[in-house]
Amino acid sequence: MDLEFNKNEDQFKLLVSNLRTKEKKVKLGGGEKKIEEQHQKGKLTARERIAYLIDKKSEFLEIGLFAGEGMYKEVGGCPSAGVVTGIGYIEGRQCVIVANDATVKAGAWFPITAKKNLRAQEIAMENHLPIVYLVDSAGVFLPMQDEIFPDKEHFGRQFRNNAKMSAMGIIQVAAIMGSCVAGGAYLPIMSDEAMIVDKTGSIFLAGSYLVKAAIGEDIDNETLGGATTHCEISGVTDNKFPNDQACLDYIRSLFRKLGALPRTGFNRVKALPPKEKPEDIFGIFPADRAKPYDTLEIIKRLVDDSEFDEYKALYGKTLICGTARIDGWAVGIVANQRKVVKNKKGEMQMGGVIYSDAADKAARFIMNCNQRRIPLVFLQDVSGFMVGSKAEHGGIIKDGAKMVNAMANSTVPKFTVVIGNSYGAGNYAMCGKAYDPRLIVAWPTSQIAVMSGASAAKTLLQIRVNTLKAQGQQITKEEEEKLLKEITDRYNEQLSPYYAAARLWVDAVIDPLETRKFISMGIEAADFAPLEKFNVGVIQT
Repeated sequence: MDLEFNKNEDQFKLLVSNLRTKEKKVKLGGGEKKIEEQHQKGKLTARERIAYLIDKKSEFLEIGLFAGEGMYKEVGGCPSAGVVTGIGYIEGRQCVIVANDATVKAGAWFPITAKKNLRAQEIAMENHLPIVYLVDSAGVFLPMQDEIFPDKEHFGRQFRNNAKMSAMGIIQVAAIMGSCVAGGAYLPIMSDEAMIVDKTGSIFLAGSYLVKAAIGEDIDNETLGGATTHCEISGVTDNKFPNDQACLDYIRSLFRKLGALPRTGFNRVKALPPKEKPEDIFGIFPADRAKPYDTLEIIKRLVDDSEFDEYKALYGKTLICGTARIDGWAVGIVANQRKVVKNKKGEMQMGGVIYSDAADKAARFIMNCNQRRIPLVFLQDVSGFMVGSKAEHGGIIKDGAKMVNAMANSTVPKFTVVIGNSYGAGNYAMCGKAYDPRLIVAWPTSQIAVMSGASAAKTLLQIRVNTLKAQGQQITKEEEEKLLKEITDRYNEQLSPYYAAARLWVDAVIDPLETRKFISMGIEAADFAPLEKFNVGVIQT
C-alpha cells in the first residue's frame, strides 16, 4: 500500500463514519422522549413496527432516510420526512413498506413527506410489488397546506395511485395503528384490506373538535371513529386487533397465503463475491476529486468474481461499457472512466468527460442490453460532455442526443450509483433522477450540481462583481475574496449528497460496500414487472 492509497482510505472511511453518525441520529426520529411516549401509549414506533413485520435476519432496503435533512428548521425540522419507507421481505415476498413516524410532529405530512410517500408508491407501481401502509398520522401539516394539498404531485396524488395500483392488480394492505384523519382516511380504505388496532387506532374525516365546531355534535374520538365503531357498526375496517403485534402478525398471515407472481426472467446464477477486495475502493478513490483514477478498478470490486467483459474497449474510452454479474444477476454497466486516455487518433482525452465516440458507443451498448433483456447499471463520476469548437464540429450534440435517446427509451430496469461528480448534462446522460432509474443511490463522495463548486463560484462571482460595477460600486480585493468565500460555501452545501438525499434526488446515501445489495434487491424487485417493447425512436446517424 502506498502513501496516497492510505490517505485516500483514511478520508473515505471518515466520510463513511460521518454517514453512520448521521444515520443513527435520523433513525431516532423525534427523539428518545417521543419514542418513550409511543411506548407509554402501548404503541411500537414506526421502525419497531417494520422490524417486527419483516422476516427475521432479512434485509430492509430503506428509501429516503435523509429526506427532509436540514429542511423546515423554522418549525423544528422533519427527520426522515416523518415517514419510514423501503423494500423488505414478508414471508419471503418482497414488498414496499410505508410507516408513518408519529414521533415526528405526530406523523404530520410536510411537502417532503408527500414526495417521499409518492416515491414509495412509484417503486411499488414500477416493480408490481405489494405495498403495506402502517398508518399513524395527524394529517397535513396545516401551516404548509398550500405546499402539500392541491397540486399534481401533492397529497391527493397518493389516493389516485391507490386506485391505479388496484387496477394494476398490485396488492395493498393497510393497518391503522394511530390517527388517520381527513383526506388521509382514504388511503387505508382504498387498500385491499384495512385493519385497525383497538383503542390506539382511529379513522374519521373530521375529529371530535371539528365535528363540534361544524355541526354542534358532542362526541369523543373513540366513539366517532375507533376500532369498535368501524369494525362493528360502519364496516369501514375489516378486523380489529388488541395491539400492534397482533395486527402485524395478521399481515404476515396474509402474505403467507399470497399466490406466486410470474417473473420477467432476468438472468441469475449462483452469486460469487468479488475476487478483488471491495474495501480497496476506499484507497483507490482519490481524496482529491480532481485526481484521475482507473474506474475499471472500482468495477472489479463491485462485480462477481471481479469478472467484467468490456464492450468496445479500444473505442470511446472515456466511457466504460460491458457486462458482468452482481450478486448473480447479469448486468450491463456504463461507467465514466476517470483516468486520462488516448483516442483512436492518439489524442489525449480527459477522464470523466463524455466525448462523441464514447456517447456513440454507450448508445449502441444500451440498445444491445435492451435487446438481450439485461438490466443496466450506471456508475456516475462525470463532469459533462466535451465542449469547444473541435467537439462541436465533430457533432457532440448529435452523439450526445443518441446516448440520451437510447437511455431514456430503455425499458430494461436501470440503476444509478453516483460515486463522484454528477455535473450538468452528464447527470442526464448517465441516467440521473429525471430518467427514471428504478433506484438511484449516492456514495458519500458524490456531488450533484450543474457544475463543480469551483467553476460555479467563479462564474457567480464574476456576475456579481459586474453587477456591482454597473451600479457604480467599487469592490476591493478583500471584499471580492470574502464574496467568493460566501458564494463557495453556499454552493458547496448544495453539492453535498445529503442535500440531494434531503430532496429525494437520490434514494439513499450509502457505504460503497452496500452497492451490491442495493442493485441486487433492485433487480429482484424489477423481475416482477413485465417489460415493454424497446423502441429507441429516431436517432440521427
